[in-house]
Amino acid sequence: MKRLSYLFGLFLLLSSCSKEVFLFTSFHEPANEGLRFLSSNDGYHWTDLNRTFLKPEIGNQKVMRDPSIAQGKDGTFHLVWTSSWKDDKGFGYTSSKDLIHWSEERFIPVMEHEPTTVNVWAPELFYDHTTDRFVIIWASTIPNRFERGVEEEKNNHRMYFTTTKDFRTFAPTQLFLDPKFSVIDAVIVKRKTADYVLVLKDNTRPERNLKVAFGPNATGPFTGVSPPFTKKFTEGPSVVKVGKDWLIYFDSYQNKTYDAVRTRDFRTFTAISDQIAVPEGHKHGTIFKVKKRILNELVNSK
Repeated sequence: MKRLSYLFGLFLLLSSCSKEVFLFTSFHEPANEGLRFLSSNDGYHWTDLNRTFLKPEIGNQKVMRDPSIAQGKDGTFHLVWTSSWKDDKGFGYTSSKDLIHWSEERFIPVMEHEPTTVNVWAPELFYDHTTDRFVIIWASTIPNRFERGVEEEKNNHRMYFTTTKDFRTFAPTQLFLDPKFSVIDAVIVKRKTADYVLVLKDNTRPERNLKVAFGPNATGPFTGVSPPFTKKFTEGPSVVKVGKDWLIYFDSYQNKTYDAVRTRDFRTFTAISDQIAVPEGHKHGTIFKVKKRILNELVNSK
């Protein structure tokens, strides 16, 4: 029955007249199998492509968590991911023209200059059309560097970033966001020129929920951190624009559900978990649009 449901979902998706579809990068725990995709025609109802497309080969643990994909102006898809829970001072990287055939995996050592770095978590790619470069942000802990609350010192994260045009040379790593609390899982959203939103997780023990901040550029500064718009024990936001609405998907990890809210202004949020369908086992990544032929090739590849 599950197989028939899966095939029927793909049939509906592929038979739609839309020229573009949504893809959602994904992984399944324990994250050692590799890159997965969900697909959707409307941004609300998702179908698992039901296989892995890239096995992780680099990093201390050789896992692939938090896969983030962004497409450059030449059409190339670039992928970064968390390669280990701890001890790695960088993240994994590869690229592809079709999401099927990938370049050799490389380790990008963005925190090598900070020898006490505990971790590099959830690298997130953002292509900045304004400057024709990629901005990569991630969370790291450098013990005894920042003020903290009740968290252990090795769980006191801040956001860092680098930029690149070619994924060969990278700007020196800089601090991206210090909101005076432990922060992880940040996502850059562009609404219009000089108007950006940062969706983030407040990782402090009293909070552990999602908030937003606002900035004039892709690299900030981001200020005005909002009150939480999700309950406690939520993380891994993924943001997509559907029509005039922004949908923010997230992992409610204590409840073991995948939920979402809808907003137009990033100040008022409406829960829409009863309007979405996300396959069981999906873990967070990024959402992006591709031409339908790309999806057809993914479905038919082996």
